[in-house]
This record gives sequence, structure tokens and C-alpha cells, in this order.
Amino acid sequence: MAEGQVDEAKLAALKVEFADLLSSIAAQGDKIMAMKENGEPGAKVEEEAKVLVGLKEKLPFELMGKKDQKKYLKKQAAEAKAKEKAARAAKWAPKEGSKASKKKKSKAPEAVKVEFVNTTPVGEKKDMTVAMEGAYNPPQVESAWDAWWEAQGFYSCDVDEAKNATNDEKFVIVIPPPNVTGSLHIGHALTCSIEDTLCRWNRMCGKHVMWLPGTDHAGIATQAVVEKKIWREDKKTRYDLGREKFLEKVWEWKEKSGSRILTQLRRLGASVDHSRTVFTMDEQRGACVKEAFVQMYEQGIIYRDTRLVNWSHALNTAISDIEVDHADIDGITLRSVKGHDPEKKYEFGTLTSFAYKIADANGNPTDEEIVVATTRLETMLGDSAVAVNPNDDRYKHLHGKSIYHPFRKCTIPIVCDEELVDMSFGSGAVKITPAHDPNDFKCGRKHNLPELSMLNDDGTINGICGAPFEGMMRFDGRYFIEEELKKLGLFREKKGHKMVIPICSRSGDIIEPRLKPQWWVNCQGMAAEAVEKVKSKELKIVPEFHEGTWYHWLEDAHDWCISRQLWWGHRIPAYKVVEPAQSTEKWVVARTEEEAAAKAAKDLGCDVSTVKIEQDPDVLDTWFSSGLFPFSTFGWATGTEQGAKELEAFFPGTLLETGHDILFFWVARMVMMSLQLMKKLPFETVYLHAMVRDKYGRKMSKSLGNVIDPISVIEGITLEDLHKTLYNGNLPEKEIEKAKEGQKLDYPDGIPECGADALRFGLLAYTVQGRDVNLDINRVGAYRRFCNKLWQVTKFMMMNIGESFAPSPTFLQDVVSGQVQGISMRDRWILNRLSHTAAACNKGMENYEFASCTTALNNFYLDNLCDVYVEAVKPTMYAGAKDTATEEQKLALAAAQNTLWYCLDIALRLMHPIMPFVTEELWQRLPGKPATAAASVMISHYPGAEPIARHKGNEQIRAETDAIAALAKDIEAATYLELVGCVAKGMRSVAADFKVSNNKNLCFYIKVPDAPNEQVLATAIADLQVLGKAKQVTILDMNEEPPRGCAASLAEHSIQLFILLEGVIDPAKEIQKVEKELAKTEKELKTFSDRVNSAAFCKFKEHAQKKMVEDVETLTIKVQTLNEQAAMFKALL
Repeated sequence: MAEGQVDEAKLAALKVEFADLLSSIAAQGDKIMAMKENGEPGAKVEEEAKVLVGLKEKLPFELMGKKDQKKYLKKQAAEAKAKEKAARAAKWAPKEGSKASKKKKSKAPEAVKVEFVNTTPVGEKKDMTVAMEGAYNPPQVESAWDAWWEAQGFYSCDVDEAKNATNDEKFVIVIPPPNVTGSLHIGHALTCSIEDTLCRWNRMCGKHVMWLPGTDHAGIATQAVVEKKIWREDKKTRYDLGREKFLEKVWEWKEKSGSRILTQLRRLGASVDHSRTVFTMDEQRGACVKEAFVQMYEQGIIYRDTRLVNWSHALNTAISDIEVDHADIDGITLRSVKGHDPEKKYEFGTLTSFAYKIADANGNPTDEEIVVATTRLETMLGDSAVAVNPNDDRYKHLHGKSIYHPFRKCTIPIVCDEELVDMSFGSGAVKITPAHDPNDFKCGRKHNLPELSMLNDDGTINGICGAPFEGMMRFDGRYFIEEELKKLGLFREKKGHKMVIPICSRSGDIIEPRLKPQWWVNCQGMAAEAVEKVKSKELKIVPEFHEGTWYHWLEDAHDWCISRQLWWGHRIPAYKVVEPAQSTEKWVVARTEEEAAAKAAKDLGCDVSTVKIEQDPDVLDTWFSSGLFPFSTFGWATGTEQGAKELEAFFPGTLLETGHDILFFWVARMVMMSLQLMKKLPFETVYLHAMVRDKYGRKMSKSLGNVIDPISVIEGITLEDLHKTLYNGNLPEKEIEKAKEGQKLDYPDGIPECGADALRFGLLAYTVQGRDVNLDINRVGAYRRFCNKLWQVTKFMMMNIGESFAPSPTFLQDVVSGQVQGISMRDRWILNRLSHTAAACNKGMENYEFASCTTALNNFYLDNLCDVYVEAVKPTMYAGAKDTATEEQKLALAAAQNTLWYCLDIALRLMHPIMPFVTEELWQRLPGKPATAAASVMISHYPGAEPIARHKGNEQIRAETDAIAALAKDIEAATYLELVGCVAKGMRSVAADFKVSNNKNLCFYIKVPDAPNEQVLATAIADLQVLGKAKQVTILDMNEEPPRGCAASLAEHSIQLFILLEGVIDPAKEIQKVEKELAKTEKELKTFSDRVNSAAFCKFKEHAQKKMVEDVETLTIKVQTLNEQAAMFKALL
């Protein structure tokens, strides 16, 4: 977005958020104008002006006028100076607890908040006969509905019906299972809001919907959390407890965390089938994991090999790429290292050069040398060779020679490798450590080099070189080796060097490439098939630009290390033969220990009684079990008839919705494993939503204090309680204090109660494909006010139609066919807007453009229904309800009542997928619903959507759908308010110009140059009077003159507006006021102009010069405006 360009979506959201304040500002401005016109004392006017200034100061910067923005910036600068001054003064202020500080402070009494208590029995329907509260109250509105929806079976999906339905008649989706490491955060709330919106929309379209919930055991993450907790509370490690006792602790954590997550899902309104909740380590998922491992092993896809892995010494395990963060180092940098001396900092970002001596034929070092360089000096203990480019003339005489290793006291070869060695970089010679570097590993395998590990699992140097190196921590060893090389005369230089340090995201440890025997998955074939499925569009990725990421990862797929040296996770179903003794390791893979022993006996040709086996203590990578989620959750590997039926009904799924950050790590693995084991894609479409960041665009981080629990937004939370949440995790005290400062900055008054509906609407309103969500939690409050608008317009309808009102069942069809007596153009117009809103919502849902849905609904409710239609229809409602009403007024009232009823019925249904609670509460209160109406808005039909499955063949739904589509074609009605609206806007504008907006007795005369527009406006007098805030509106012929004392103005379409000011204002008095203000402004303008044009202007600082120029521009415009006002008043004399 270009600098200075307004973000329309943001501006629209701000206007919603501050709608009440903007109305108050406009009303206060009108009040001040009226006071001036009536000659009120200056002191009173001044008091009201102060109120106006106070109101304007509450506006966000984007909604201020230019003049107010300048004032705001000036004030901010002054406040900043004052704060700086106060901070200096605070240094010398009395300390807390000193005598000077012990003066009694007065404490304002706290407001008592009456807490809502839900009295509805669990699973029963809320009592809708209770009168509506005066204002929208989230706790009251959101209570009881979730339990009732679930009890009614609305969340579940019949297996037989789904099995017999076509793919187009069902919608199947699994929740991305949240990790049981803690509780859900705002990012999860976005996932939930998107998925629930889609599920509710598809359910309302008539489809059979299955949304399956679950949680993920998150092996390494959960183990790390529990280990930290145990250490913090008992100062014990998992080894102190032992595997069995430690796992008991993890299961305790899982029960607590998993329960919290499921509660959060309910509070968010997630319509998941709770009866099908799964856990990736429950018994059935465990059976699936074993089955998948065995099948893939037997297919030759899984194998065991010794290869390089990302090793975390702190966690004592291999970790996946997703669990590795990367720190960019620009040069020499000192930093502390996990597991090392906490008082010491270690050097990174260096390139150290040292020499190896060329060995003679007897293996002894000569005077000739070859220089190599490394960023990880300690790894030279495990060097297996030095590589040179075969085309490098400097080293051709060394081909086939060896070098002498000074610490291992042996020779290692010089090898030629054109692919690895860049002759132009450094010395053109490269040290090769196959056991500790990926490129060196490839080189070592190519040249059959020994793979020498120089580290133990805990990060200490092993016995490869003996004393004094053995037992040193790896980075202490780095310094020691440097000193030893200097003593031997082999050290050459050390200089700063840009590099990237791999960091374990779970422990903060620096990752080491280690050569370890592990279990691997050969991904090449599966990855190639996954790429082809996207290229052929069999698998659709939305937004489409993420296809590039898909190809990037999978076209260069590496084999996947699936074993982890952890205790929490799925134990690998592989068994090592212990007896009979084997010369090389013998492994068998089986579903059970008994099956493994039988296989081993068969392979070895011995009796099973002589076989002793031990199961691999390692566990599987979390992504392995998560990769099975689309089918392990629906009866796969159960071997039962019910399981087969469920698999046929719900696999493959329809959609996979998740964040784009795990496209490769989870989505790709699901696709590959499904293609391998099921020979099918696991879903048809992948929708990847944006990442949720804070309002500054920062990633959510506990240490920044910007990770927010959705419940804190739903219920509201004080700053003090927000601070307390930081102690629920494993943050160090230093990080907690930093996070508190972040919370104070962002939420000085805590977070106000918003409700789940407002949170969901806010999250979806921010969601634009391809852009991260920079979420300002405080602005979610705007959508609570939007909920209150829904509440109030429903109350207005209830008051004006009564509980006994029964809408005409064929009203919409009759409007389309022109058979409704008394219907006004405004009624037809709002129904036309409703039709377009339905179309926009359906299109937005189909294309995953949720912000377009929220914008369409926001515009309809606020701009069309509340601001225009409800205001314009009030005279019709009041007139038709009188005992003296004419037949014509009664017909108009009936048409308006039906129009309003259908607007609310349809709009609430359109809104329901996004805001489920408030829409159910209000829809249930709609009077006169027919006997055939659905029991809940949740299972009613989505307006404008093509009826599918359960709704197909329903004549009422078909008739409504066709009528809604036809209403969009009412061009006459669509253009009616466009014309009336612009004329009414012109009327309000000219009244404001003459400062008479608050006058209730304004009379307007209108001349229309073309007959069609004149005919429209002639029928719109009542609407013009309401919307233009006029007592009387008269249409004149073009040759007819308005009364004396009118001022003229030109509106759009060359329409002339005349406002009668005679008797409303005193022109002479107004001229006097304007000329007085004009003289004052001209004087100010001259002063500033003289400064700008003076020779001394260039001596001012740049910001001061800019401000003076802006002041001149502002005052020039003001003078021009005052002159125009004076001319208007003089024309009335």
C-alpha cells in the first residue's frame, strides 16, 4: 500500500468501532451551532466546545480531520516532553515506603458488576419468553446454546446418510489437532472461526457435515513443557523419575490441557462432533500408527540407516526441521549456550583458518602444509579428509597424498571433489567432517570416508582424541583447540564471518548435525506423486500462490527422519534381536512383540523360544501420527464393519484448513501418507489462512506478552489477571517481566469483555487472502457494538410488529410478481440490498473470502438497514399503527412489517455461520415463524444458496431461493435510494453550510432538470424529509421560482436545492460573525505568511518550517471558506 493511502478495510472497521462516538461528535457540533445561532452566552458555548474537543480526542488518528490530526500530533509531542521531564523528576521522587510517600491516597469506589448466572439446565433450550435485555450482554446471549445444539444432535452426522451421499452433498473436515502443550491462543481462534463458519454454512446449505475434533500429543513440545514444570517444582529430571513415572506426569498434564482446549472450542462456538473427539495417542490411533509403520516398512518405504540429524543436546534427541529456528549472525558475536557455563559467553560468527601438514610416505608430518577454514573449529577433531578441486593447479601435486592430524596422530587423505570445492573461496581447500556436516556427509559417502563422531549425546567431546579433550563441553573445546593449534604453530587467523546458527525452538540449545542410526521414510516417490496431484489440479491449494512453496519443498524432498529419542510418543514397533547373538544388528518390524518374535525366529531359522528381542526405546516423530489424521480418525485399521463404513462415508475429506506455516510439515505428509497407504488424496482442497500477528506486525510470542487466550477476549480480563497468566507457562522470571511490560503497553486497562461472536467477526473481518492478520485486540470491541446494533434493530422490530404478527409466507414471491399492496419503493430497495448481500455472502464463502462476507453484512446492517431503512420507515410504522390510520396507511404498514421481518430473518441466517450465538438468540425471538420452520437457525436454509441434500426438493426453500435471486434484478428499486440518498445528502450538507443542521423546521424546494428523476423524487417526499432532516420538501417546476429568502445549492445530477432561511437565521448577524472571524483569520494568515516569506525562515528547523507552511495552507483554506459563507449570507439580504 502506497504511503498516505487509506486502508479502506481498516477505515471501515474503525467507522464501525467508533460509530457511536462519531454520532455524538456530529450531534455536539450541531448543538454548538444552534447555540451560536440563538445568541447563547459565550461562556456556555465555550463549555460545550470543550465537550466537543474531548469527544474528538477519543477518535483514532485515522478518523480525525486534518486540523484535528495536527493538534493531536502537537499534543503528542508535548506529552512526550512532559513524560521525559517526569521520568527525570521520578529519579528524585521519594521511594515507596519512605515517610514522604506514606500520605494517604483517596481511592475511588469500584463499580459493582452484576454477574450473569445461567439457570438453563444443561442440554435444554433457553427460555425465549423472558423479555429481551435493554442491551446486548454476551454472557447471557452465549449461554446454554452450545449444550442445546449438541443435545439436539445438530453437531453430528449420520454415517449411513453420509455413506450414501455424493461428494457434493457432504462436507468433511478434521480440525488441525492443537498441541496439548497448553491452551489455545488467538491463532487457534482464527482457525476455529474459519472452520466453524464453513461448517455452519455448508450445514445450512443442506449438506451432511462432519467436523471432527481432536488434540495432538506433540511429542517433543509436550515432553519439554512437562520436564520444565517438574524441574521448576521439584528440581528433578525425567531420569530421576524414570520412564514410567515420568509418563504418568505427562498423561496428567495431557488430561488437564486437553480438557482446557475442548472447553475453549465450546466457548468459541465450534460445532464439532464432540462425541468423536480423538487424541493422537489414544488406543485406536496407536493401532493405526503401528499398522502404517509396518505396511510402509514392508513396502520398502521405511528403512533404518545411520545418517545426519538435527541433534538437540539439551533434549537428548533428534528433532525435525520445523523445530529448528535460525539466528543470523553478521560477524563476531558473543552469546550464552544452553548446557554450558551460564557465567560464560561463547564466540560465534568467526571463520578460523589453520594448517594441516602434508604427510610423507611413512605418515609423518612434513614442512609442507595446506590451509583450511571453518566456523566450527571443534569439529576438526572428527575430520576424515581434506578436499580440493581437481582442476586447481595449486594442489594437483597433492592428489593421492595424505595429511597429518595433529591430535589424532594419524593420516587422513586428500580427496578431489569438483562439486563441493569452490576454488575461488578461501584457500580452495575444504576440511571434511562427514559425521557433523550435511555437505561433508555427502562427500564422505561418495569417497567412502570414515564417519567419525567427536561428540557424545550430551554435548561433551568424546574419546576420539583422548585427553585432554575428552569430557569438555563442545564450545569450551573450541577455545581449547584454538590455543593448542597456536602452540603447534598451526593456527593462521580468525576473522568475522556471516553465518546462521541453528537453534532448538524447544530448549534454546544450539543444534548440532550428528550422525545417528535412525528410522527413515523414503519420500521421493510419494513427493513426486504429491507434486503431480497439485499440478493436475486434483488437489487444489488456496490461495494459489502457495503452490510455489509446495513445489519448492516436494520437488527436492529429502528422506524424513521419523525416530525421536524421547519418552513421550508412539513407541516405534521395531524390535532388535538380542538372542541369538548377531554379528550385525538384526531388526524386525511387527504390530506386536509376539509377532516380532515369530518373524525373527522364521528369519533366523530357529525356535521362537530361543529368541529374545527388545523394542526400540525411541518414539516416532509427532508428524508421523498427525500425517495419518484424515483416515486414522475414521475407522482405518480397525478391521470392523463399522470402521469400514465410516471410512467409506468420511474419507477422503472435502477440505483441509490450516495455517500456511505447516504446509510442508503437516499437509504434505498427510498427502504423501494417504497416497501411499490409501491410494487416494486425503482431501480435495487445502485452504491456508494467514498468520495472526499483533497490531505491530510482530509474531505472537509469550516473552513479548502478546499471546492472548481467546477466553480473555470473550470474557474480558484485567491487566493484573493478564499478568498472572504469564506464570502458567515455563517463562523464566526475566522473560515474565519483559512480557509484563508488553502487556502494560498494549492493554493498560486490560481487555474489555467482547464475547465470542464479536471475536469471531473481528478475526474474519481481518482475514484477507495472502496477507498476515495484524490484529489489534482492542478493536474487537467494535464488533461487540455491532452486535448491540443487531440487538437494538430486533427490539425495534418487536416493538413495531408485536408478538402476534405472522408474516405472509409468500411475501418475497409476491414482491417479485408485484402483488403486494402498499409496498413502497424503500421496501423494495432494502429487499434488493438484502438480495445482493446474500449473493455476496455466498460468493465469499465459496471463495474463502471471509472479509468480503463481513463487509457485506456490516454494510447491510449498518448502512442500509439501520441508518437508512429503519429511519425512513418510522413514519410509516407510526402512522399505520394509529387508530385513525387509513386503509392506505394500514397496507403500507403491513408491507413495511413484512419487509422488516424478512430482512431480519434472512440477515440473521446470513450472519449465523460467523456469529452463531447472537443470531440464534435473536432468530428464536422472531415472532410468527411458520410451523415448518427449522428448530434452530443452525439447521435452517442459508439464504440464496442452492439447496443441497437435506434441503433439495423442499418447495418452500426453492421458492425462497428463486425469490431472493429475482429481487436482485429490481433495478428501479436499486437506483431509487441512490438518487434519493444523494439529494438527501445535499440537503444535509447545505444545512450544515448555513449552520442550521439542528433546526427541526427546515423547508427545502427542489428543481429537477429531467423528468424521470423528477418522477422518482416526487414519490420520495416522505423519505427525503426523514433522510434530509427536513420538515417540508417541495418539488418545483423548472420555470417556478422558490420563495423569497432561500439560499441555493447544486446537488448531483444537476438538481437544484433551495433552503428557506428567512425566519430561520438573521443574515446580518451571521455576516457580522463571519466577518469578525474572517478578520481574525486574515491577521493570523498574514503573520504566518510573513514568517514563511522572511529571510529568517531558513534558520528554523525542518519540522518547524514544515509546520509553518502547513499552517499557512490551513489558514488560506479557512479564509476562502469564510468568504464563501459571507457571500451566501449577503445573498439573503
